[in-house]
Amino acid sequence: MLAAERKLKIIEYVKKNNVASVAQLAEEFNVHEATIRRDLTEIEREGRLRRTHGGVVLPEGISDEPSFTVRATERVEEKSRIGARAAEMVNEGEYIILDSGTTTLQIAKHLVDKKDITVVTNDINIAAELKDAKGIKVIVTGGILYPESFMLNGMYTNEVLKTIHVHKAFVGTPAIHQHFGLTHFEEQLVPAKMGMIEAAKEVIVVTDHTKVGGVSLHKVAPVNKINKLITGVEVSESQVQLFNEVGVEVITI
Repeated sequence: MLAAERKLKIIEYVKKNNVASVAQLAEEFNVHEATIRRDLTEIEREGRLRRTHGGVVLPEGISDEPSFTVRATERVEEKSRIGARAAEMVNEGEYIILDSGTTTLQIAKHLVDKKDITVVTNDINIAAELKDAKGIKVIVTGGILYPESFMLNGMYTNEVLKTIHVHKAFVGTPAIHQHFGLTHFEEQLVPAKMGMIEAAKEVIVVTDHTKVGGVSLHKVAPVNKINKLITGVEVSESQVQLFNEVGVEVITI
């Protein structure tokens, strides 16, 4: 079992049992306790579990992903670079999807002067950003409003996505891995992202460098569904090479 897969399984195990000792995990995954300790150190650094004396527990008061307010203030300059580069890839006459998120919001900010494009989005922030853009038609998917992020999600969102076909989908993610593809912390958000990917001729993942190489709990899409990855120049050369080897074009900006 690869280390990234084992860490994912460790998180699943702890979520089921609420607590686990190093010895239990070593026995469960048939590895040395030293290996488990290294895994737990990395998982704790990501904020997804909390170490205790001799073991690990679920973190109290910490969500799997930082809140929208926190994310909106993190790596803003890098996200702006990514947004500008992504916007350059949108051509006149195209239909595109902009997934909800802080990086895709930066794409919207750089699209406002574009002409004759249609943007489908499940993000009220993105729709508001584009409301005065004369050359852009905005289609909002509908769905249940998540007040903390102004994202729309759920059955209505998913049904709308099944009815459309677009040239490009710009999809955000908290984790993308060369073997495990796109994964996400929250299972309820997975169907909409899957719908966006299925609706698009070209799938472009946009995310800051800290998400590259990461693995989360729920699978969204295999790596062969991704055409391009746009991220910051801060990403390691080794990660770029790994994605290139599996057929994903990595654009660093």
